[in-house]
Amino acid sequence: MGATRRKFTLEFKTEAAHRVIDTGRTVAEVAAELSVVDSVLARWVRDERRRLDAVAGSSDEPLTPAERTELLRLRRQVAEQDKDLAFLGKAAAYFASNPPKQRDLR
Repeated sequence: MGATRRKFTLEFKTEAAHRVIDTGRTVAEVAAELSVVDSVLARWVRDERRRLDAVAGSSDEPLTPAERTELLRLRRQVAEQDKDLAFLGKAAAYFASNPPKQRDLR
């Protein structure tokens, strides 16, 4: 049987990419350290560099560590709220299709 596919949080991906970007280490070194496939980490690094370039193009200063931490916290919060909304949508659909039965209250 095939191995189950690993899922990584946005925070993990960003921190892994910054291990390569900020330290100047190779993708292969960091990938081996984190037990991640080289090509996956290379994609994360490429995406993070594009994001940093887009931010640099929109303002003169890159994000400070405090701003980056806040951004990651807000992204986690949005992801959690998206999960909550999906759950509530499923619950609403369930209860709409299975209305509670009326009981005699005599």
